[in-house]
Amino acid sequence: MTRKNTMLLAAGGSLALLLGAFFFQAIGYAPCKLCIWQRWPHGAAIAVGAIVLLTAPLVLWALAGALSAATSGGIGIYHTGVERGWWEGPSTCTGGGNALGGMSGADLLSLDVPVDIVMCDEVAWAFLGLSMASWNALASFALAALWLWALGRPGRAA
Repeated sequence: MTRKNTMLLAAGGSLALLLGAFFFQAIGYAPCKLCIWQRWPHGAAIAVGAIVLLTAPLVLWALAGALSAATSGGIGIYHTGVERGWWEGPSTCTGGGNALGGMSGADLLSLDVPVDIVMCDEVAWAFLGLSMASWNALASFALAALWLWALGRPGRAA
């Protein structure tokens, strides 16, 4: 497999993870703040894949893709730790913090305030004992490894 094909496969993996997240959201699993944070690096990896599709598969792009995927994996590990109570998460989406984000009493009584606050420290869905955040971390680190593996594949070295 060439460097370009390997990089496109890795970008496609990020696309699959992002589409999976949107699917779960569409069937009723609202994302928390940390879930949203994990999506952005996948978007960056997809953008890198689009650049690779249109240009040469440079080493710089492989490194950018690997960094993007690893960033999502790191946020996934952080989110997993929050879910398991290993450390505290953002105060605006965890049970131990101020889940109301500093809203006043008048804000709380207003009908314009969102009623659904998705908690980052609660597992909404799990498979084989791992939450979506944990699965994202595993898949993201595998994609980061695939991006790095692309460096050793035949292709333009610059």
